[in-house]
Amino acid sequence: MTYHLAIGDRSHSSWSLRGWLLFEKFGLTVECHSGVLYTGDFDRLLADFAPARLVPALRLPDGEVIGESLAIAETLAERHPEARLWPEDPAARAMARYMAAEMCAGFTALRGDCPMNLLKSYADSAPRAEVLADLARIERIWARARERFGEDSPWLFGRYTAADAFFAPVATRIATYNLPVSAAAMDYVNAHLADPAFRRWRAMGKAENRVQPSYAKPYPERPWPGPAPLPATIADGPSENAACPYSGKPVTDFLRLDGRVWGFCNPFCRDKTLHDPEAWPAFMAMIAR
Repeated sequence: MTYHLAIGDRSHSSWSLRGWLLFEKFGLTVECHSGVLYTGDFDRLLADFAPARLVPALRLPDGEVIGESLAIAETLAERHPEARLWPEDPAARAMARYMAAEMCAGFTALRGDCPMNLLKSYADSAPRAEVLADLARIERIWARARERFGEDSPWLFGRYTAADAFFAPVATRIATYNLPVSAAAMDYVNAHLADPAFRRWRAMGKAENRVQPSYAKPYPERPWPGPAPLPATIADGPSENAACPYSGKPVTDFLRLDGRVWGFCNPFCRDKTLHDPEAWPAFMAMIAR
């Protein structure tokens, strides 16, 4: 049984991030197929996922195609109740679905002025009043969920749920554009930035290195505010390992970390590790042996 997920550029496609997190965070296996946004390559991708017009799009094992993130979330929750995508408590579950739906339909000023860009962070983006109003609404509903159901967890409903996946790109926008939010809201943002699954997604986006010029903003830049990655560099072989930690195939591409050289089966496997070694459990387990 194989799910196939169509996604766009990892650094820029906020909806793709949501769709991927619905699998990655809940232990569901999926095969991803990507296309470059705003190019013929994206049209090529979607031709294989008709009738979907946007990403993410999901092809079920029986061949049925589902578009729209909420439909994907509900389908996965129905097919995999053991994954617990939504909260168990009925009131919490209703609130989580309401918040996810509002995310899909609302916050147009924030989404329009601050498109997701995981390759940059700005010192000051001078947000308009409309963006500040969206942020105030987001803070209000985040606080309501965490006060009622968050317990001592950093997540909205006590553990990571689909609602957190839907708000992950909002957290990245706050990080990229250094948007003004309360300390409590920033704690929630930082939980996303430190989350290993999100760090893997961002590292893969940096490995893709797909730059969308229209996303560039004329603001002074600052370092990415998430956890600093371990300092790795591209290297020549030979490596200590003969097989790639991800595929098990023979190694052809290499990086150096802490004076030791490690090999991978292709440049993408190497580069996604290069950009955040700690985010990859298979790699960290290999170098700890």
